[in-house]
Amino acid sequence: MATAEKLQALYDAMFATYGPQHWWPGDTPTEIIIGAILTQNTAWRNVERAIENLKNASALNWLDLRDLPHEQLAELIRPAGYFNVKTRRLKAFVQWLWDSYNADLDRMFATPLHSLREELLSINGIGRETADSILLYACGLPTFVVDAYTARILTRHRLIDETADYDEIKELFESSLPDNVQLFNEYHALLVHVGKEHCRPKPRCSGCPLESFVHEV
Repeated sequence: MATAEKLQALYDAMFATYGPQHWWPGDTPTEIIIGAILTQNTAWRNVERAIENLKNASALNWLDLRDLPHEQLAELIRPAGYFNVKTRRLKAFVQWLWDSYNADLDRMFATPLHSLREELLSINGIGRETADSILLYACGLPTFVVDAYTARILTRHRLIDETADYDEIKELFESSLPDNVQLFNEYHALLVHVGKEHCRPKPRCSGCPLESFVHEV
């Protein structure tokens, strides 16, 4: 089976089993961006608690996030873990947003995808997965998000080898699938679902929607 055909078949099998995943959880693009930054190295439930704190403090906006002292912001996002590090990262993003776009998300979203991705990657603490999450889920731009689940699943299904890096995996999806925001959104969310339920470090293949593909070459 050709790579593009197999990737589509994997997607179809997951979607038939799980249906729409309704990602990314967040009421506004602002909330989605903040969640993407805070979710590094922590469980989503912890991010939800941090975002709830920001909402309760009426601080879920770019003006307050810019002006809040480091200590106050760190305390609000404490549930997300590594709160001092994440405060610096969040502050760096907020300062960039003000400096580059006057905190106008519409202006930011209108920037060409490649240029905006390079800008995001230049911000201290914003790596490739976080940048692509912001671009896909908040900006609605067609870029594929790669995470550890994605790499593990593709390795076990012989679509990549263990040496493949982030950009190689991203390119595999983007060159093999239609350039479609909703497809990229749903595909990544479905891979996370399979990764959590079945494709763990010690695989639990029984009942996995991708089980029948494991031994294909």
